[in-house]
Amino acid sequence: MIGIVYKSTGSWYAVKTAEGKEFECRIKGKFRIQGIKSTNPVAVGDVVDFELETLGDETIGVIKHIHDRQNYIIRKSVNLSKRTHIIAANIDQVFLLVTLNNPPTFTTFIDRFLVTAEAYDVKAVLLFNKIDTYNDDELLEIKYLAATYRNIGYECVGISAATGKNVDKVKTMMEGKTSMFSGHSGVGKSTLINAIEDNLDLKTAEISDQHKQGQHTTTFAEMFDLSFDARIIDTPGIKGFGIVDMEKDEIGDYFPEFFALKSQCKFNNCLHVDEPHCAVKEALENDEIAWSRYKSYLQILDGDDENYRVDIYAEE
Repeated sequence: MIGIVYKSTGSWYAVKTAEGKEFECRIKGKFRIQGIKSTNPVAVGDVVDFELETLGDETIGVIKHIHDRQNYIIRKSVNLSKRTHIIAANIDQVFLLVTLNNPPTFTTFIDRFLVTAEAYDVKAVLLFNKIDTYNDDELLEIKYLAATYRNIGYECVGISAATGKNVDKVKTMMEGKTSMFSGHSGVGKSTLINAIEDNLDLKTAEISDQHKQGQHTTTFAEMFDLSFDARIIDTPGIKGFGIVDMEKDEIGDYFPEFFALKSQCKFNNCLHVDEPHCAVKEALENDEIAWSRYKSYLQILDGDDENYRVDIYAEE
């Protein structure tokens, strides 16, 4: 039998067939020793082959094979830094929810997420949420941030999941596609999903006043079929975003504004750091490239994932 993984709790998987039948499935131990270093060898969105087995009075599915993935979003596991975690697979687009405060989303996090989306061929859209809560100065800051990413080529939309502003625009972008929603805890993923499809009634929680952090209301990834020909993948809130399996000479290729200038650099293998006649550094000095993006690039180039995580926890 063939199905798509709709839910992953780490120990069992909800798999739905094309006929709409859902089965509770397990995996055999061999999946964990076939060179797969991921904490979750099977991810939400995976297409799998499974067989039904009867254990006493219970019938469960056993996943035998994972089909080749079209793409996926992956990061380093926070608790097991040598392992990776596949957040979801076979995605048409990912919406990254960004909030200026309550909780803050820093550009280092945004850039790491976007680099991974570029590397694994997933279209990314930035949703600047909670715009109904910002004062005039904060709105200007949001507009500046959105302009920075829009100039690079990313689609940016200001929304309010609470008031419904531009929610219909997001729904239109989702039609006929499988979309993943991601971001820090507390940025409003579940609230937005409820606004998009209110019958899902996902749990939401208030932001912690003490630390301005969101409380985890989604504990595992899950995909839902929506009423308007779309699928949505809700994911747990994430703090750090460790980059996985990128060579130093390819990282710049996943910054679109760097890649566009690469051919103008004197050296083909230019890392845009100390090399002479570097088109990226020249553009940086002319304010044609955002310094925040270059800072993120240097941090990823240095492989500074551990200090990045510390910074994220401290700032939030």
